[in-house]
Amino acid sequence: MKILVLGGTRFFGKKLVELCLQNKHDVTILTRGQSGNPFGEQVHQITVDRNDGPALTQALADTTWDIVYDNICYSPNEAHEMAQILKNKTKKLVFTSTLATYDADGKIKTEADFNPYEYEIRMGDINDFTYGEGKRQAEAVLYKEATFPVVAVRFPIVLGEHDYTRRLHFHVEHILNEQPISLPNVDAKMSFISDEEAAAFLYFAGVAPIEGPYNATASGTISLKALLELIEKETGKLAKVSLIGGDENSQSPYGVPNHWYMSNAKAEAAGFAFSQLNVWLPSLVNKLVKQLQ
Repeated sequence: MKILVLGGTRFFGKKLVELCLQNKHDVTILTRGQSGNPFGEQVHQITVDRNDGPALTQALADTTWDIVYDNICYSPNEAHEMAQILKNKTKKLVFTSTLATYDADGKIKTEADFNPYEYEIRMGDINDFTYGEGKRQAEAVLYKEATFPVVAVRFPIVLGEHDYTRRLHFHVEHILNEQPISLPNVDAKMSFISDEEAAAFLYFAGVAPIEGPYNATASGTISLKALLELIEKETGKLAKVSLIGGDENSQSPYGVPNHWYMSNAKAEAAGFAFSQLNVWLPSLVNKLVKQLQ
C-alpha cells in the first residue's frame, strides 16, 4: 500500500512510519524539513509547510494514497484544506485527535460524549482555539467535508522515553531535584497510552475496515497520587506536592481538576487488543529515572 504520513519524524509518528516500513508499505513522509529524515532512503520525502495551502496543493497534486495519516492537524482551517486537497486522492484518512475533545468532568468518556457530526463549526486557525476545541472543530470539518472515510483516533496523553513534550519527565525531574509540584487534585485518575501502542493503533485504524471516532488508550487508569508514589519508589525521594498556588515552574502538566479518562471498549470490539497500563508504566518510570539521575 501507498501511505502518506504527516508528522512522522518524531515520537509516535516516527514509530508509525517504522511499523509501516516493517509491513513493507511504500511510505512517504511530509515534513517542513526541520526535524530531519530519520529513515533515509527507506521513505520518500515531501518537504513543504502544511500551512502553505498553495504549496501543499502543488506538492500533492500528482499523487494518490491508500492511507493518509495526519498527526499534525490542529484547526478547522487545516482540516478543510486537507479535505479539499485529498479529494479523489486517498481511500482513507486517519486523523490524530485527543481526549481533550472531552471535558474533564470526572466521568469515563465514550465516543458518544463528543459527536463531531452534529458539532457547530467555527472556522479558524490554530491560534483561534484551545487545543481541545481546535481538535473538535477539525473533526467536525472532516466528517462534514471529506469525500473519503475518516477515522479520528482520540488519544489520551501519550507516554514514552522520547516524548518531546517531556510531561512525565517533568514529574521525575522535579522529584529527583526535590522541587515542588503543584497539582489541583492528586486523586484524579487519568488514561495514558505508550508511544508504541499509539503507533500500533494508528496502523490498525488505517488497515482495518473501520471509520468514525475511536478512543485509543491502554486499559486501566492511574491516579496522580499513585503516579507520584511510583516515581517516589524508583527515586527513593518524596514528592513535594502543593494542592494550591505554585509558580509556573511547579505546575504539573497533568494538573486536571477531576478524573479524565476514556473507555476503549469500541476499539476493542473492532478487534484491537490494548495493553494494561499497570504492566508497562513502572518500567517506563524506571527507565526515565535512570536517564535523568
